Order: sequence, then structure tokens, then C-alpha cells
Amino acid sequence: MINIKNHNQENIFDQWSHLTPKQSELLKNSWAELFKEEILPVLPVQKFAENFKENLGRPTKELTTCIGVILLQQMFDLTDKQTKKKLAFDLEWHYALNIPEQSDDMKYISLKTIWSMRNKMVQNNLNEDIFEAVNKRLADVFDVDADKQRIDSTHIQSNMKRLGRIGLIGRTIEKFIRNLRRQYRESYASLDKDLIEKYFSDKSNSDKIFARVNPSEASKTLKEVCENLLYLVERFKNDSDIERMNSYKLMERVLDEQCNLVEEEGDKEVEVKPPKEIPSDSVQNPSDPDTGYDGHKGQGYQIQIMECYSYPERTESIDKGSSVDKDGEEQEEESTENSEEDELNLITHAEVEPANEDDSDALDPAIDSTEEQDMKPDEALGDTKYGSDENVENAKEKDVDVISPVSGRDKSEDEEELAESDFNEENELESCSEGSEPVEQENSDGRHTAKMDKRECEDCENKESCPVQEGEKYNYFRYTDKELRISKRRLFEETEEFKDKYRFRSGIEATMSELDRLTGVKNLRVRGLNNVIFAAIMRIIGINIFRATRIMKNK
Repeated sequence: MINIKNHNQENIFDQWSHLTPKQSELLKNSWAELFKEEILPVLPVQKFAENFKENLGRPTKELTTCIGVILLQQMFDLTDKQTKKKLAFDLEWHYALNIPEQSDDMKYISLKTIWSMRNKMVQNNLNEDIFEAVNKRLADVFDVDADKQRIDSTHIQSNMKRLGRIGLIGRTIEKFIRNLRRQYRESYASLDKDLIEKYFSDKSNSDKIFARVNPSEASKTLKEVCENLLYLVERFKNDSDIERMNSYKLMERVLDEQCNLVEEEGDKEVEVKPPKEIPSDSVQNPSDPDTGYDGHKGQGYQIQIMECYSYPERTESIDKGSSVDKDGEEQEEESTENSEEDELNLITHAEVEPANEDDSDALDPAIDSTEEQDMKPDEALGDTKYGSDENVENAKEKDVDVISPVSGRDKSEDEEELAESDFNEENELESCSEGSEPVEQENSDGRHTAKMDKRECEDCENKESCPVQEGEKYNYFRYTDKELRISKRRLFEETEEFKDKYRFRSGIEATMSELDRLTGVKNLRVRGLNNVIFAAIMRIIGINIFRATRIMKNK
């Protein structure tokens, strides 16, 4: 049975009149006031209610409170036990969740209920609806200017242990044997006892087997565990029931990623792959097979974040490294001068993905996401990885200017840029940088060839640095539309206009620090992509609320 309290209904009497004046003042200047007045009414309770029957079973815990509790748990990085106590005893939580009643029905929640409600929210991707609803509300209340935004990514880790290759394969085998014992006792009993004892008899013993491998014996041990892995895959590959087990499919995946199979006299022999041949999206830990690997950041996930920013003077204090605490108080690391803000730097887009994903693929989805929220930027700042020519052109089709450095070679000081010459709207060369016009031009499918008079080129003072190529009859300007676009961007990078705009990209680093420091997003207590997405997005919602609280206090 569905239980929902109407938090939009006004009361004749002030239900919080029992608070002292100082308590009321503190609450009205905290995040709790903003949460009660603006966030609680827009939580997607009706969508969450679709998971329950209207007139069947016992009444649910009040659903608005449940969503609010799970959101606050992620905002403040709390365990389930800590969350249970906060709801029972914390006045700030009672005020934020609008629970003036003194009853266990409203102020007590069991650990099982916390787990089950959170699990339903994860399964239904309710974090997306909460993020959209809260962002829309905050954007309306604080009149957010989304014309200028910046994007970057940060590395996050789930609750998994970092494993080497021996540990990874050993844990994969252990997981399969454990599940085999639970589901298919006869098949489990048919395994060799030495194999079972080695990987599964005692977890602590299993850890010791792979933790105390001498470096000189590591390659031999790795070969041995790979052979055991192949043995188990081959042993049960024709058993349709066992083949459907997730742990068996995981063994197949790890075998394919870590080993090459060689046929010798009708038998399969395992050959360990060199580390360089292991793909970056390979399994890093069998307890969380969704993770990826980045050579710079390591194992785990990453989160792409796009946020609004003010230009030019309004984000001076934030770009210097200022941030806020959980009560909305600004924590200044440099100057206190001009620290107050009057605009909300709202995080408009957040997407969690395995660590192996490339940042260059993140800009287009971020622009689409902000467009769906009616918060598409006019300008988007990003580092070099976001500024590929393809990204810039795609963004331009969506009326978004990408401000980003150009990747690739750095030209020498005496080398002339292609774009220093004059071109018409069709990218045809009108004259070189010294004023010489081409004798003839050929243009086809974005490729251009301009023929220059050799005599003029020989007398040119700039011929050593000119990009023209010498030929028998003519000298040639050969270039593509893409090369010309990139050259123009390189010239733009050297201007004060570019430097003045791009300097605000670094402000997002303070956001990443704030996100980790206030919510602990870089080290989560959960595993699995869906759980990581849920935890990370809910914490980003929390950062938006903390920021809005600071703006509310300043105003």
C-alpha cells in the first residue's frame, strides 16, 4: 500500500513553533531550509510509487521521506547505520524532511528498508529523475545563466581491491567454485579436491597463496592459474546450465582477455598474453567487472561533469580555489576579497563511465544532455581532449562554441601557420601571407591545391618558413579544410581573447576537489556500474544543493 505525504500542503499553524529563536535562525540559514522549501516538493515520488501496489500489502514507509533520506545519505557520505541514527535524532534532518511529528513511523527507518528502498531507486534509475527535477528547480529559483559552461572528468573508485593478474584470475576461479557449490552440488563434488582447496577451502588461506608469490616465481604461478582457468572453462563448456552462470561467463571473458589459446596435437594450450596486449576494458576485479583501466589514473570509473560558470569577474574567488562546506559556508584558500557570489554555478551534466573511456567522446553527449534540460551553453570550455576538430564541428552545428587548445604538434617559432595566408569563404587561397596570388587552384572533397609562381616564391623573404611545397613547374599550397580549421584555431590560441576565456576552465578543478572532500565520491562504498552511477549522481545533486545554500545566504 502506497504512503505519500503531501509536502506542498500549507498548514494553518507553524509546526516548527516549538523551536527556539536561535534554532530557527540556524535552520533557516542552513541547507535544511533550502531542502525543505525547494527540493522536497519536487522529488519524483509518483514515479517511485509505481514500484508499489495502491491497495495491496502493508503501507510503505512514507515515500517522500524515503527518497529524501537516501539523497541525504549520499550527500553526507553516510553508512546505513549512520543514516538510521540521523533520521531518528538529527533536528536538521527532521526540518529538511519536514517531519515535525514525534513518532517512530516518521522518524525511524530500519536498515532493511534503507537497503530495499535504495535498491529500488537504483533499479529504476531514479537518480536521473531526481537530478533533472532538482536542477530545474534550482535553475528557476536562482535564475541560472547556462550560456557558459566547462567540462572535465575525474577518477572515482568503487569498493574493490586492486588486484594483480594472478590475484585477478585466482579470484575469478574462486568466485566460480563458490557459485558452483551453491547451485550445482554434484558438479562441485566432481572437482579435484586439491583444486578446490587451493582456491576456495579458506578465504584467508586463498589470499596467502597468491600474496606470497616470489617475484622470480610469478611467471610460473601466473601460467599455472591460467591453466587452471582453461581447465574449468573446458570442463563445463558443454553443460548448458553451468554455461549460463555469470561466474562461468566471467571466466570465459578473463581467459580471452588474459590468455592466448594454442592448438597442439588436438589439445588446447594456454599462453599468457604480454601486459601490453591486455585491453583497457578488461576485467580488473571479478567483484566489479564493469570497471575499466586508464594508464594514467588506474583502475575504476570516471565521471564527466559539466557546470555553469560566470564570466569574467564573478567566479574570481572560486577559480582561485575557494569552495564550500556542508553548511554552505565558504572555505577560502586564498583571498577573501570579492569572495561573495551572486550566481549559482550549477552542475548541469554528469555521466559515469569506465575509466578506459576517452574524454573526447564525452562532449557531444554532454551538450545533448544540457539541451534536453533547456540549459544548453553558448560556449563550452574543455581541455585538449575535448577539443578535437570533430567535436568542435559537431558542437558548432548545435550552436555551441568550443574553447579548447588544439592537440598535436607545436610549431617552431620561425614556422608560418597556414592560416596566416588569406582565404575566401570556400577555403580557397586568395593570397599568401606576403600577398602573392595563386596562378591556378584545384579543389575537390575538402582538399585544395593552389599553384604559386616559382619566380615570386624564389624572391620571397619568407620562403624559409612558408608552408609552400616546391615543384618542377609551380610551387604548391596543399591543404585540407580540416588543416585550415586547425591552423586558424592555433592562431586564435595566441590571442588575448582566447587566454582570457580559457583561464576559467581551471575553475572546474575546484569543483572536483569540493565533490570529493564534501561527499567522498572518489572512494565509494558500492560496486557495479549502476550502483556507482546512482551514488555519484546523488552526490553531485548534493553539491548543487550546498552551492545553492551559499547563494541563498549571500542574498
